[in-house]
Amino acid sequence: MEKRKWLVINYNLPSEPSRLRVSAWRSLKKLGAVNIQQSMWVLPHNDDNYSALQTISREIVSNSGEVLLMQSIFFEQQHEQRVISYFNNIRDEEYKEFIDKCEDYFKELEKEIAIEKFTFAELEEEEEELAKLSSWYAKIEARDIFHSPQKDCASEKFEQVKKAFENYSNIVYQHNNR
Repeated sequence: MEKRKWLVINYNLPSEPSRLRVSAWRSLKKLGAVNIQQSMWVLPHNDDNYSALQTISREIVSNSGEVLLMQSIFFEQQHEQRVISYFNNIRDEEYKEFIDKCEDYFKELEKEIAIEKFTFAELEEEEEELAKLSSWYAKIEARDIFHSPQKDCASEKFEQVKKAFENYSNIVYQHNNR
């Protein structure tokens, strides 16, 4: 069986200005990379990840940094499994935070129903919040390469959120078309 290939990026940037280090960190986090050592990040090898890491590498070099971009394999399965668990732990944290925000959204809809705030403006506001949740979920899901244990729970919660919004939308419609 052929071993999974990984991309590894290791970089150094000047300590000042700190925004350069923060920018590199944010780019790698957004991509879904996992930091396994100081300034050493890994991603499964694929063309999209390689292209994205090349872009990040160019940005680091253009800011007086140094970069090593490598392809790698793990000799030991247990080491690879440890890195996969890092990926899943990070995705679990993201999904849990997403689930918490879904709970906040439920509470917001319940409050609007309780005070009978059935205006089109409020419906638009709730729809915008739902769109933000949807975008956030899509980003986490795209980074969830190894199918985090929390994914199913987050997916179920998001379906419940969409149904709750649909219910609120129907109530607003009914109240405004009497």
